Amino acid sequence: MVKTIIMVAYIVVCVVLTIIVLSQEGKPASLTNSISGGGYDSSYWSKNKKNSKEEVLKKITTVLGILFILVALLLDSKLF
Repeated sequence: MVKTIIMVAYIVVCVVLTIIVLSQEGKPASLTNSISGGGYDSSYWSKNKKNSKEEVLKKITTVLGILFILVALLLDSKLF
């Protein structure tokens, strides 16, 4: 019973993690970014990056990734 609940939670984490990762934008791969070492930008959005949608998605991805690994290890253990 407990293993079934954990398995359902694992599937939910997998689906949500996939959706979150696919909804993120990729980094631009332009020549300027390659030379300057990344997107140096002094715009409003770069200064307030921690409040942006992308930063929130990045934090959610990190939390779900850690949860994914922990639940996978829990399911692989011989506790159930």
